[in-house]
Amino acid sequence: MTRIGFIGLGMMGTPMAHLLHAAGHELVVQDARPEVARAFADAHAGARIASGASDFAACEVLVTMLPNSDIVDAVVGPLAAQLQRGAVVVEMSSADPNRTRALAERLGEAGITLIDAPVSGGVKKAVAGTLAIMVGGDVPAFERVRPALETMGKAITHVGPVGAGHALKALNNYVSAAALIATAEAIHVGEAFGIDPATIVDVIQASTGRNNTTENKAHQFMLNGAFNSGFSLALQAKDVGIAASLGRAMGLPMALAQDVYAMTAEASESLGPAADHTELFRFVGRA
Repeated sequence: MTRIGFIGLGMMGTPMAHLLHAAGHELVVQDARPEVARAFADAHAGARIASGASDFAACEVLVTMLPNSDIVDAVVGPLAAQLQRGAVVVEMSSADPNRTRALAERLGEAGITLIDAPVSGGVKKAVAGTLAIMVGGDVPAFERVRPALETMGKAITHVGPVGAGHALKALNNYVSAAALIATAEAIHVGEAFGIDPATIVDVIQASTGRNNTTENKAHQFMLNGAFNSGFSLALQAKDVGIAASLGRAMGLPMALAQDVYAMTAEASESLGPAADHTELFRFVGRA
């Protein structure tokens, strides 16, 4: 059993924290919405709610699952003076890799190790404990927290130095977004030509154009108008923007990534903050 702090009980964070609790870890939880933290503690015997930074002082591991680097910095930065030396921060958000490295350096000065371990797989795999987890950072720290990660994920890969996990997560989400847009365009054009949309998806899925959208999104969330996959369009746009910025920083313009970011950002602004990322389908379909 490990004493773990867990900050961020959103659609992904709640099932992940649930699995840690089910595995026998002692949890101290916090969320920007106090009622969410209270509901989690009420449903999980022994879980405690953190009312302030000092409540994490006894935690050996701190897991954060937050929307962006601004929030990560605001939440984790003040904890440096409270966490015990030797503690490991497992930053599982989708964040900017360069800012992750800067935060890791600041925490390191206080004797705290940060590793980044963003996830892929969505709410369904978070509930099942089968997330893909890409880890960047100190290998001994990674091995120390691996049992906790194995509670939440199935494909757990150390991908490089600190920040590498966040970099690869952003790049993965860019590729996923590009495939979603391409698939949506193909469906709309094929339908305009007189082909049934379901047939279009099935044939692409059986052919060389097969991708995550044809396999897991088109029928399940797009063609049926559900648009409730659990991953917001705003977060997708953010991740694609990180990937595009990383490309520029590496001296690689990533022209397609710039276009995908422009479209996802425009769609997010047009459809509103509550839009699911699969709603790109109907944005792409506008005349």
